[in-house]
Amino acid sequence: MLSTFRNFAKSSKVTIKHMTLFTKLAACGLLTLLMGCSYGDARDKATEKAPIFPDYTDVTVPANIAPLNFSISGAKHLKATLTGTNGEELKLKGSDYIDIPLKKWHELTAHNQGKSISVSLQAWTEDHPEGVSYPAFQIHIDAEPIDDYAVYRLIPPGYEEWNKMGIYQRNLTDFTQTCIVENRQNNKGCVNCHNFAWYNPERMMFHARGKGGGTIVTDGGTIQKIDLPSLGPHKGGTYPMWHPSGNYIIFSSNKTRQSFYTHCYDKIEVYDLESDLILYDAKRQTVTTDERFTDSINWETFPAFSPDGKYLYFCTAKAKAMPMETGQLKYSLVRVPFDEETGQLGEPIDTIYSADRQGGSVSVPRISPDGRYVLFTWASCATFHIQHKEADLHLIDLATNEEIVPDNVNSDETDSYHAWSSNGRWVLFASRRLDGRYTRLFIAPFKDGQFGKPFLLPQRDPKQNELLLFSYNVPELAKGKVNLPSDQLAEMFNVD
Repeated sequence: MLSTFRNFAKSSKVTIKHMTLFTKLAACGLLTLLMGCSYGDARDKATEKAPIFPDYTDVTVPANIAPLNFSISGAKHLKATLTGTNGEELKLKGSDYIDIPLKKWHELTAHNQGKSISVSLQAWTEDHPEGVSYPAFQIHIDAEPIDDYAVYRLIPPGYEEWNKMGIYQRNLTDFTQTCIVENRQNNKGCVNCHNFAWYNPERMMFHARGKGGGTIVTDGGTIQKIDLPSLGPHKGGTYPMWHPSGNYIIFSSNKTRQSFYTHCYDKIEVYDLESDLILYDAKRQTVTTDERFTDSINWETFPAFSPDGKYLYFCTAKAKAMPMETGQLKYSLVRVPFDEETGQLGEPIDTIYSADRQGGSVSVPRISPDGRYVLFTWASCATFHIQHKEADLHLIDLATNEEIVPDNVNSDETDSYHAWSSNGRWVLFASRRLDGRYTRLFIAPFKDGQFGKPFLLPQRDPKQNELLLFSYNVPELAKGKVNLPSDQLAEMFNVD
């Protein structure tokens, strides 16, 4: 650039004085290119809250959560100041999003547990070329942590490219995602329905469908492939729940199908032609049933043990002619006592939610770790609510039998699968509220029967939440990292 200006000065007979001026301007221009534009303080002031994505304004988060990076659509430059209650400041700049350093973020949250961090934000956009400052918003830091890992399936939406999927784990304290198992290890079969024995990453199970498949059960360093249909009543396992002791796994055994529609918003309906309950004894490696829950009159599905292991909850409905009577299929929620010593289900059968009296249909009951509440997905009918736009989360206080519909958690789109944290302070759930198509993970605080504002799972680059072409499916929480040796899994799936 400098030689260009010298040649221009020589050919144009520009004086030395002028050439010096051009040289200085060229040097200044080069410096500007290297350093980027300089932004001072924003000139304009907004009265409305900052339009950040994800919306982390006035949320309550666990102190161990990953940094809440955020963006503003169309921003050319951003400035943010994070100020702790004790006066600590963290000043940050970014082009299209604010990238909060991991170590500094955790130092700030650690120092402000039980308090708040104030976020002041300035943005330079086309509408505000000289910058606009927004009113400060708060991020409340809760002292109760969330479990370190979320485990989920990543799958294409609906029925497309079903042979590309896997079960992954995300470290919630940072942005690290690692693979537990992919179906390329399983001859392109389905991998699904993972579950843990009381959040223990060393006691995990999942199904591997198709050639060489089976139910994979891990216990410490031991990995087993179990062929459930070859045991006891010759029924396969579908939706599981591990007993807190680790000695049993309860399954529903479902004959599942799906139908496609062109005349309504919900394009797919997944339904059962039959479903029963089966109990796997992990010590004896046997499968038993209860004749009350294997007949053809009623269908049972989505079993869930209480945290103390003394009760089994499940959904049940009168059998219908499917798929013609989908709209009439309504599942209630019931529970029966469970004897850990004998592995027997007892009496009476208590109805927790009656579809006949209260309306709608129940799926995926999950009991809070203190045994006080049951959280479930509600929809107008049927059982596979992730395909129902109207699906919402409902809560029942088991001490009072009060049903609570947490409007501040639910959205106009599908809100479905959910999991409690081991301390009962947080709920991780799947929702399609961003675009109506892809499920994303949200976390909501919970205390004394009340939910706080949900927040989107933090990502290093916020755009990842919009650009990922896979859905999060069956989110569960674990207290640590799952370590399954991929070579052993691949060998286990190999068949001649």
